[in-house]
Amino acid sequence: KGLYPKRQVSVPVIYKGKQVKNDLKIDLLVNDIIIVELKSVNEMHPIFEAQLITYLKLAEKPKGLLINYNVTKLIDGVIPIVNDIFANLPER
Repeated sequence: KGLYPKRQVSVPVIYKGKQVKNDLKIDLLVNDIIIVELKSVNEMHPIFEAQLITYLKLAEKPKGLLINYNVTKLIDGVIPIVNDIFANLPER
């Protein structure tokens, strides 16, 4: 078993029943389950988490990782986020 990432995955945006002209672009979609949003910034801002939460809801995916590469240790730049819709589901 392995990881199967897809890059720059398009997610259509529907507003009031109509598709918006431009799709959202997910940086990475791993195994069609986990959205990975990549950043390289000095400081993480709440808008980055809001962006990932929006992607999770629109794409109907359960989990996401917000990763900032601009850190000394990569683990310090990882923020896991769970889509509220899936929050009460049991782990597999």
